[in-house]
Amino acid sequence: MVEETQTRKRIAEVFWAFLALGLTSFGGPVAHLGYFRTAFVERRQWLSENAYADLVALCQFLPGPASSQVGFALGLLRAGPWGAAMAWLAFTLPSAIILLLFALGAAVLDGPIASGIIHGLKVVAVAIVAHAVWGMARNLCPDKTRAGIALAAVFTVVLVSGPLGQVAAIVLGGLVGLALCRNSAAIGETAPLHFPVSRRAGMIALGLFGGLLVLLPLMAGGAVWLNVIDAFYRSGALVFGGGHVVLPLLEAEVVQSGWITPDEFLAGYGAAQAVPGPLFTFAAYLGALLPGMNGVVGALLALLAIFIPGFLLLVGVLPFWNQFRRWGSAQALMRGANAAVVGILGAALYQPVWISAIIGAEEFALALTGFLLLTVWKLPVWIVVAIVAFGGVAIAP
Repeated sequence: MVEETQTRKRIAEVFWAFLALGLTSFGGPVAHLGYFRTAFVERRQWLSENAYADLVALCQFLPGPASSQVGFALGLLRAGPWGAAMAWLAFTLPSAIILLLFALGAAVLDGPIASGIIHGLKVVAVAIVAHAVWGMARNLCPDKTRAGIALAAVFTVVLVSGPLGQVAAIVLGGLVGLALCRNSAAIGETAPLHFPVSRRAGMIALGLFGGLLVLLPLMAGGAVWLNVIDAFYRSGALVFGGGHVVLPLLEAEVVQSGWITPDEFLAGYGAAQAVPGPLFTFAAYLGALLPGMNGVVGALLALLAIFIPGFLLLVGVLPFWNQFRRWGSAQALMRGANAAVVGILGAALYQPVWISAIIGAEEFALALTGFLLLTVWKLPVWIVVAIVAFGGVAIAP
């Protein structure tokens, strides 16, 4: 009974923690990783800096929405399968509801005050990501070798844009770490992460991922709802890096097929830029507009279908993760990969986070205020978010 009560408390803790993030996490998937680090590594100490960077590197390698996969794994680590479900639900629900309402015609994003708050929330993302880069660099790049790997990762993602650049940076960082970081002291806790997923469950998840990818196109055509699941499942299964990278796949499925118009697609994409949480919730907007479907049902089907493949892959890989991390060569490889993650986050601080939010001196001053409140005054993130968000009302163009 005591253990059951403790589990329920942890599930509730996961839900409320991720709901707060789902309401305030602007800036895209890499910015979300900064928010997660502040919330779960620094404040709640659910896992170590090294373990978090390992998890980020793993999710960057897998197809699907990387930040949502990290959040799903954090919920799984803290409170088991229900914790994982609550982490996804709470992080995804706010933006999904807003975009569903937008598709159904509610003017949820209009008005100068709402626009000012959104502007401020974009600025606070700069402070959050800068804080994450600063903290991770101190822990994961403590020597010249790993600092050099991080710098090389910045150049890699600048020269090779998109998810290919991110994957290339991590691969190159891992290879350099394998060669040069064998004698480096590990920083932080190196204990294994105990995800409640058996090897059998992992193999079943991988089988489901592959089976659905093959079978859904064969089953599509018989019913509208099957067509919807097939289109959005393939979009979620075949995209690396998540976020904006999924847009061409979705455009091919819903615009080129004639389900929705290009104008409707672009209007929804614009709205998705102005809401917090994962960009994959754009699927809720698209699903609500699909012909032959009830708006809410279509939104729900599209939303589940686009997220499920990434989660199946993650569950399939996690049971084998600890064994991989124990190998000496793997530890050296992960030191290099973790340093590369710092570089990727540093590059993202400029593009897209900085250039989308800092359009003048007022925004720079507001972002700097948020950064100092986090690093010097060490205020809770939600207070900093509130201060900077309402500051955005005062400076909004």
